[in-house]
Amino acid sequence: MSPIALSRPLRVAAAAAALCASAGAAHAQVVLTASSWLPPTHALSESQKAWCGELEQRSGGKARCNILPRAVAAPPATFDAVRNGLADLSFTVQGYTPGRFVLTQMAELPFLGDASEPISVAYQRTYARHPAFAAEHQGVRVISVFTHGPGIVFNTKRPIVRLDDLGGLKFRVGGGMVNDVGKALGMNTTLKPAPESYELLSTGVMDGTLFPAESVESFKIDRVIRHATTFPGGLYNVSFVFMMNPAAYDRLPADVKKIVDDLSGEYAARLFARNWDKADRRGMAFMQAAGVQFTKADAGFVKSVADRTATLEDAWAKAAEAKGLKDPKKVLADFRAEIKKLQ
Repeated sequence: MSPIALSRPLRVAAAAAALCASAGAAHAQVVLTASSWLPPTHALSESQKAWCGELEQRSGGKARCNILPRAVAAPPATFDAVRNGLADLSFTVQGYTPGRFVLTQMAELPFLGDASEPISVAYQRTYARHPAFAAEHQGVRVISVFTHGPGIVFNTKRPIVRLDDLGGLKFRVGGGMVNDVGKALGMNTTLKPAPESYELLSTGVMDGTLFPAESVESFKIDRVIRHATTFPGGLYNVSFVFMMNPAAYDRLPADVKKIVDDLSGEYAARLFARNWDKADRRGMAFMQAAGVQFTKADAGFVKSVADRTATLEDAWAKAAEAKGLKDPKKVLADFRAEIKKLQ
């Protein structure tokens, strides 16, 4: 057989191989590495998984998440882990790094609302309106901000029915505004990440913790908690950020970027908040079944807390203005009005 006869099938085979390679490249799947420092059954881990599932579905499988079996970093280091590319996707509590975030403490003030969803949506809208919030999150691409549900005072010792009952007890807090609230109320507080709560309480290192209802089940502290005090509108909230590494976003094809954008903002805020509210409802039922004794703060207790924490708003406004937020008190008033409209 002549060299020319041999070359034709080789050319056909080469062309076919090139075509397959081109088609494979056109349909290459984008994989985002997602990290969670919470158990996979936690509301936030489940929300991140649901967000990833929606991304995969809307992209027709063109993009998906690889959810790691272990976190790439401890909670306080997660923001920097995403910024530095150790993970493409994760969430964290801004208050876990004291002094780094100021504006986000607006969403953690006392008595904001009775559920995560209205607070979170109002918070996301406020974030979107004021660039100063984004300036505090340089180095990551913020998908959304949100809060957990109303904060409750839990302890292992006695009912808390007035301010004086807080004295002599040691409380774990998550950082941010809740730490300032605790100090204003004369509480002995220590900043520790939520996953350490069971060990701290079960060993007696701490007598109590400030948590939403969901966390009692998530961190299995029903075995040690005996008393819970609730407040109308919540004693506090905690601010979270759900974020992506900017370089990972920049590598996405244009159509996948559009999908990520569509799944950002209020979409993600509602997703995380609704799952949290669902978990809070389950947590309340769980505690009642476990025999946790509930106390609802009466008008006198609420007033005494409001009086003690009133200066926190002024302090926040002053610090927020120094960080570049224009007219912080109006921003806060608009935020509260937005919550009220959504509730």
